[in-house]
Amino acid sequence: MFLVTGAAGYIGSNLALKLLESGEDIVIFDNLSTGHQKIVDKLKTLNLKGKVVDFIKGDLRNLNDIEAVFSKYKIEAVFHFAAFSIVSESAKNPHKYWENNFTGTKNLLDAMKKFGTDKIIFSSTAATYGEPLYTPIDEQHPQKPINSYGNTKLALEFLMDDYSKAYNIKSVRLRYFNVIGADKFQRTGEWHDIETHLVPNILKSINDKNKVFEIYGNTYNTKDGTCVRDYIVIDDLINAHIKALKYLQNGGKTDYFNLGTKEGNTVLEILKTAENITGQKINYTIKEKREGDPAILIADNKKAKEILNWQPEKTLEEGILTAYKWEIANFKKGL
Repeated sequence: MFLVTGAAGYIGSNLALKLLESGEDIVIFDNLSTGHQKIVDKLKTLNLKGKVVDFIKGDLRNLNDIEAVFSKYKIEAVFHFAAFSIVSESAKNPHKYWENNFTGTKNLLDAMKKFGTDKIIFSSTAATYGEPLYTPIDEQHPQKPINSYGNTKLALEFLMDDYSKAYNIKSVRLRYFNVIGADKFQRTGEWHDIETHLVPNILKSINDKNKVFEIYGNTYNTKDGTCVRDYIVIDDLINAHIKALKYLQNGGKTDYFNLGTKEGNTVLEILKTAENITGQKINYTIKEKREGDPAILIADNKKAKEILNWQPEKTLEEGILTAYKWEIANFKKGL
């Protein structure tokens, strides 16, 4: 049985679906501060091979909440997605991020130690690298975060190294670049009350004719002046988590991997692709550059390919199409 923290959110719910489709039973732990009860309800009612054994509404900042889960169930491994992740908010309110992301995860690790669970797959981030010194960015790139969100994730990577050495709790840290797309059957997708991600904001500009999509900067040293990012489709990201689990089950050591495609697209390229897929014109305006936004962020994914035997397979177009179908099927109906 597997514990999935943050499974009421975007990436956690997609991972939960994958486990259920594979016949695995899961326990969901979420405080619903950014996730959604309707996503949990949908996961619980799907007729899949595995089942949601329990949904426990709790908070990782409360050690008793998470210890109750391990006391009730024998957990083989943990998939840990529960975290705050809005970079701009983390700069304004670092206490919130350190308390939730760091203290909450330390409590989770302490509960694992107490009850004998020795495997965790952790949702980390390319934000741990900070300003890129070179691209594509490999795992040996210096880690110098420029915001509190990245700092909390990097600190947790160090903490997991210590727990691995001292308590034999093995971890795989997956450093995401930019994730796009939704479940192909529209059972779950990207749903944030405060949306900061590129693709859903572009698509919301289609659905809301009063909304104008904002591009921050068009004078970067790129092919069209807008930022270049590495976009990985959610299906490929989730498959990497499953391979990370198998890696640990087969005796793999604590390690870390970039998850990206090693390809980059500008903001305008993403916008034009969305126009081609939807057949609709997207209104946009150019705003000033945001402080700290690098011109290019692309992942070197060689390590994940070689050690996890993982390969991104979905195209950019497939990712945007599933995201668009999710918007149409769910948000216009008021999910």
